[in-house]
Amino acid sequence: MTNTINISYVNFLKKYGISSFLQDKPNNFYNIDSHKTNYLSINNIKDIKNINDLELFIKNSNVSDLKKNANSTVISDGDEKSKIMIIGEAPGAEEDKVGIPFVGAAGQLLNKMLLAINLKRERVYITNIIPWRPPNNRTPSNDEILECLPFVQRHIEIIKPKLILLLGSTASKAILNSTESIANLRGKWHEYKSINLIKGINCLVTYHPAFLLRSPKFKKYSWEDLKIFQKKIND
Repeated sequence: MTNTINISYVNFLKKYGISSFLQDKPNNFYNIDSHKTNYLSINNIKDIKNINDLELFIKNSNVSDLKKNANSTVISDGDEKSKIMIIGEAPGAEEDKVGIPFVGAAGQLLNKMLLAINLKRERVYITNIIPWRPPNNRTPSNDEILECLPFVQRHIEIIKPKLILLLGSTASKAILNSTESIANLRGKWHEYKSINLIKGINCLVTYHPAFLLRSPKFKKYSWEDLKIFQKKIND
């Protein structure tokens, strides 16, 4: 490793708050295909132009302690060219095992919800606010949301969807910068804006499938939201 690369690597680590080292060689948390991209040359997430580079950037970041207890970095699933983006909260146990979002019971319900409005899972783009499973599937803290928020913001900027479906309070809090309840946010359109996007993106909030499994009486409200979402797709 040359001195130039050494300096770049140290600057990369310093950017994410690392100020001391306990050993000469870093731990290899993940098996990375280094030929895909030189992630060490990326000093700012805004420099990332595609999902592959973003995935490697996230996998090699140490912005959150959640990564320490996770088995996988769960990035996304679906069609990168889709104009429909779905954002959930965080991986659960099944997602942490296989590294794909929404593959457990909540994922099965999400698939049914999408099919109910004539959407196939493989034709939308699915991600989460948090890429690592919180211990015992607990709700992510505000600090953890803020730590990971740049990841999903860059996701949105790269995918450039026309519509976003926000599942649950963590997603709505992060993307809409709102502390309002799902009950107050659902049923109407909101706009996501970014200085890196030419125009805002229409967002609809509904209940997370995991919540619906625990509280099935709220499914009727989600169905109302899905019909609103479908109408917008067809407009």
